[in-house]
Amino acid sequence: MKNRKELMRQIVVPAVVGFITALFVGVGFVFWIKTNSQFLTGIFNPAQQKSESEINTDAPSLYSFETVVVETVKKANPAVVAITISKNVPVYERYYRSVPNLFEDFFGGGFFNFDVPEIRQNGTEKREVGGGSGFLVSADGYIVTNRHVVDDDKAEYTVFMNDGEKYDAKVIARDSVLDLAIIKIDGSGFQYLEFGDSDKLQVGQSVITIGNALAEFRNTVSLGIVSGLSRSIVASDMRGNTEALDQLIQTDAAINQGNSGGPLLNLSGEVVGVNVAIASGAENIGFAVSSNSVKSVVDSVKKTGKIVRPYIGVRYTSITEEIKEKNNLPVDYGVLVLRGSEPGDLAVIPGSPADKAGIVENDIILEVDGVKLTEDKNFATIIRNKKVGDVIRLKISHKGQEKTVTVTLEEMK
Repeated sequence: MKNRKELMRQIVVPAVVGFITALFVGVGFVFWIKTNSQFLTGIFNPAQQKSESEINTDAPSLYSFETVVVETVKKANPAVVAITISKNVPVYERYYRSVPNLFEDFFGGGFFNFDVPEIRQNGTEKREVGGGSGFLVSADGYIVTNRHVVDDDKAEYTVFMNDGEKYDAKVIARDSVLDLAIIKIDGSGFQYLEFGDSDKLQVGQSVITIGNALAEFRNTVSLGIVSGLSRSIVASDMRGNTEALDQLIQTDAAINQGNSGGPLLNLSGEVVGVNVAIASGAENIGFAVSSNSVKSVVDSVKKTGKIVRPYIGVRYTSITEEIKEKNNLPVDYGVLVLRGSEPGDLAVIPGSPADKAGIVENDIILEVDGVKLTEDKNFATIIRNKKVGDVIRLKISHKGQEKTVTVTLEEMK
C-alpha cells in the first residue's frame, strides 16, 4: 500500500501539468483568434467581410471632433463681446420720523415718544443693472445684439472684449420687426465673424454658442445640436413685454440669461443664428434668429445707417387645412388676403406695392418667386429677406383663377 506522500504526488503533479497545458493551449487559442479574427468573421458571417479599401479610415475620431470645436472657439472668441447696462438709479436711505405723543396730556411730556422708520430718496447713482452678449460683424466696430438688451434710451452701454478691453457703445439701430439691434464702438482692426447660410442647416447638426452667461461669466461656451428649424414662439421679458418671433432655430446648446445677442456658430466658425430666447420651465430648449434674417439688417445699417425693410402692403392669414375647410377655399397652403378686425384695417393698403400690382381682398398668394408658401416657407420671412427695389413674381389665385403678377418692393415707412 502506497504511503500518503506518494499518493498526493501522483494526484497533484498530473493536475498541475494538466492546468499548465490547458493554460498554454488557451493562450494559444486566444492568440490564434486575435490573429485570425477576420478569417473567423468570414466563416460565421461572410457578409461582414471587407477589403482594406472598403474600410473607412477617414472617419473622424472623438479627438479630431474636439479639436475642431476648440479651434472654432479660439477663432470666434475675440469677436464675441459682453455688454453691460448702466443706469442712474435712485439711492434710498432710512430715517426716523417722530410721531406726536397721544398721551402727553395724561402722562405728561416725555412718556411714549414714537420714532417711526421711513424711507426717502437721497439722490441717484450709476449702477450696473443688467447685461447681455453681442458679436462684431465688421473691423470698424459694428456689433449685433438683441433689441431687448439695448432697448432703454436712458441707459449707457459698455462693451467688454474677450481680452478685458472695454469700450463705450452707441446704439445705431433697433429692429422693430425682429429682436435685433446694431450698436457700434469706436476703433478699427477688430476681429469679426462672418455669416453662414442658415438655410443649409440640418436638424442634428452640431452648433456652438458663446455668450455672457448670467451677465457674469463672459465668453461662456456651450456645445449642442440643431434641435429644430422654422420654430414660432411668443417671447416675453421680465417686464411683461411680449413679441411674436418666427422662423427661429431651436437648439439644445445651453443658453442662459445674459447669452442674449450672442452668436450661434457652425463648426466652421460662421454665425448661423443670434441667440434670442429660452423656454422657461424646460431644460436645453433655446432659440436663435436665423443668420439669413440678420444679414439684411446688418447690410442695411452699414449702407444707410438705419434698418430699411421692404414691404408689400397686405394683411393676410396663413392658410391651414382648418381655414380651408371653414372658408371653403380651393387650397390648403398660401396666404389669404383679408382685412383686420378694426374698421380701418384694410386688406390692401392704398398706394402700396400690392395695390399697384392689382392684388385685392380675398386673393390667395400661392408662391413667391416660385417658392410655394407653406408652414416652413413663411411669407413674411421671404419678403423680409428681399431688398427694397426687388421685383418679385407672385402666383395668385383670384376668384378661382390662377395668375402671376409682378410686384416692386418699396421701403417700409
